[in-house]
Amino acid sequence: MTKRGGKRGCCVRVLRLHEDNTRFLLLGLVMLAYMAAGAALFQWLEHATETEDADRYWRLHSDFLARYNGTVDPKDLDELLWEYGNASAAGIIHKRPRWDYSGSFYFVGTVVSTIGGEGVEPRREGHDHGP
Repeated sequence: MTKRGGKRGCCVRVLRLHEDNTRFLLLGLVMLAYMAAGAALFQWLEHATETEDADRYWRLHSDFLARYNGTVDPKDLDELLWEYGNASAAGIIHKRPRWDYSGSFYFVGTVVSTIGGEGVEPRREGHDHGP
């Protein structure tokens, strides 16, 4: 551990961490804060569209039930089933919202963990990694 002027940093003294471990911990905390902010942003961006889609589906559902009393026109049934399939695939029916905070946090985690990495690869003996 590097000492500057004979003094140690706050985290090093209190937690008795080496300087490298302290940097790693701070990097983890910054990454977590970055992901939390990204999740909140995606939740905010997607909420209105998701709500509109749910409203449209339930309006169609209510109209369908009010219009038919025991008889069903196949064309109308096909339209209802098509909309049901779309709403179900979007996570609107009988599921939690796709873009709630936990879903948004998961999305940010996948984005953060897969972007970059170019030129980062394991180095193994016997493999030529080029110039």
